[in-house]
Amino acid sequence: MITVTESAKKQAIRLMEDDGKSGFFIRVGVEGGGCSGLMYQLTFDNERKEGDSSFEDNGIEVVVDNKSYLYLLGTTLDFSGGLNGKGFVFKNPNADRTCGCGESFSV
Repeated sequence: MITVTESAKKQAIRLMEDDGKSGFFIRVGVEGGGCSGLMYQLTFDNERKEGDSSFEDNGIEVVVDNKSYLYLLGTTLDFSGGLNGKGFVFKNPNADRTCGCGESFSV
């Protein structure tokens, strides 16, 4: 399961409404790249694919493909608007190492 904080929920809803994507869900995934080997992906989507896993937390639906599922299990999706930048933040207990910007990780 992926947990969604209140700040991530508010920001996701705001962005989806601003983009005319009401009723969409958050799709998260992992792909190769970044300075630590794996990079997080986050998009708003409305089409499920074969093999997707779906979770709902804090009123937000999150969909993950099977390949990314094991890397993201137990992750918390947060939103930070602090001095270090503004954006969604993945707090992943499976990550052994992360890069300084928090956008990539390794296991």
